[in-house]
Amino acid sequence: MVAVPPRVLPRLFCLVSSDDDLSLLPRLAGVGIDGFQVRDKGATTRELIALTARIRSAVGSACLVVDDRIDVALAAGADGVHLGAEDLPMAAARRLGPDLLIGATCRGRGAVQVAREAGADYAGFGPIYASASKSGLPVPLGPGAIAEASDVLPLIAIGGIDAENAGGVRGAGAHGVAVIGAIWRQPDPVQAAKELVASVA
Repeated sequence: MVAVPPRVLPRLFCLVSSDDDLSLLPRLAGVGIDGFQVRDKGATTRELIALTARIRSAVGSACLVVDDRIDVALAAGADGVHLGAEDLPMAAARRLGPDLLIGATCRGRGAVQVAREAGADYAGFGPIYASASKSGLPVPLGPGAIAEASDVLPLIAIGGIDAENAGGVRGAGAHGVAVIGAIWRQPDPVQAAKELVASVA
């Protein structure tokens, strides 16, 4: 049975760092982006708390999760945290944040099952396609891998996803998608967001 997260799980996560145009965040939320994920590997703890608090204020009621750092999520009033394989163990994160939305990075059905048993609400699943947003990524899984794991936890697919392929990813069984370049590297990020929102509806 698919777990029911404690908060409504977004269909579309936009990853955000301090390098992005934060002035656009209210407009992105206004056109229907319902999830934002703070990911800024170079920030200090204090900088990350300040950034998260600023994004929290800008996106209103949209879901906000923090990459890696449950301490920052709790300090800044975020809705959740997304944990990678080298981050705080899932069970410990669940003890610290029993009401948080907690996601785990996964690449296959077995990893998704482990994440569910440890207390995850959803799995960040990918990369689905090749992506230029992060170096050193493993070989893309392709959309076919989604169907194999989509009955374990809700999957948020990531990696090379844009308005053209997001509908197919959803059709393969993903609950939603997470994007970076499909918004921030576009000439008009707000228009790109509108198209993405339509594609995952």
